[in-house]
Amino acid sequence: MSTAPRVLREPWQELSRQRQGATFGIWVFLASEALFFGSLLLLYTVDRISHPQAFIMAGRETDIWYGTINTAVLMTSSLTMAVASQAAEADMRRLTIWCLSATVALGMIFLVLKGFEYAEDFDKHLWPGINFALKDPAAQLFFSLYWTLTGVHAIHLTIGLGLIGRLIIMGGRRRIQLRENPQVEVTALYWHLVDVIWIILYPLIYLMGRS
Repeated sequence: MSTAPRVLREPWQELSRQRQGATFGIWVFLASEALFFGSLLLLYTVDRISHPQAFIMAGRETDIWYGTINTAVLMTSSLTMAVASQAAEADMRRLTIWCLSATVALGMIFLVLKGFEYAEDFDKHLWPGINFALKDPAAQLFFSLYWTLTGVHAIHLTIGLGLIGRLIIMGGRRRIQLRENPQVEVTALYWHLVDVIWIILYPLIYLMGRS
């Protein structure tokens, strides 16, 4: 039996057109997100060129262990998300749900570790302001960008967890058909964007002054 009636939504009349529309829509959205993060990265670049020594000094204060472990966690979650997407196409519901659940678990681990890292940063007075720990005023630029970039990334990751969680609940209760469902592909693309952004942030934040 065709799965199209359980997947097809208005106003689409063909499943292939619906998937093309969903894929095109998410790529437009991802492009807008790339522009948003690109503007922040451009600001980072300008400040880095203007204050090279301050950025090197500030970068050495970041916790490379938290950053490295979280990078490994996110890369693993990208793998489980890719497997989930392929399993959904093969109509392997149980494997799809398990891989989606593993992706959520890894994302939660990332946020918990990030929370511990933030707490450590507060204890070290690395929050820009009057009691900032580093003497060079320009170092506050680095940590302003650090909090902004990692904070916005964490928000995007949390949104991704919500989207994946919805797929797990709806798919587990068989309220939606996972095979040929554009929601799976769209969610996977969004999650991979979150991972790619972190890959860019990792060397800029945690390897600064350590290379």
